[in-house]
Amino acid sequence: MIRLRLYTTLGCHLCEQLEALLATLMAVEYRLDRIEISEDDGLVERYGVRIPVLVDARGDELERGFMPERLAGWLAARGWRDEAAWHRLQRPLGEEVVAGEPEPARGATRRGGRRYLG
Repeated sequence: MIRLRLYTTLGCHLCEQLEALLATLMAVEYRLDRIEISEDDGLVERYGVRIPVLVDARGDELERGFMPERLAGWLAARGWRDEAAWHRLQRPLGEEVVAGEPEPARGATRRGGRRYLG
């Protein structure tokens, strides 16, 4: 199981976006440890304007992982990207779906005042 850390803070919509993308694109089982930066002045100083920051077990950091291309590239470099999911995510809206393939992600939707991907 892959273990990742996510430096985040309460109400971070970009962090929620990253988590949704991660759940879609990850090809292997993983555990995500969320680190709340607001409780530590040192973490606020280091990550305050950079969150969300995703970190692997070696300490390699990914900033702006809420951007699909950045997260997909980071995961691919580690052999963790689900290629079929990445392909579906890139498919233009309205493109015909091949029988047997899952529906493509449909972008962000609002439910109960919150934004959700796909």
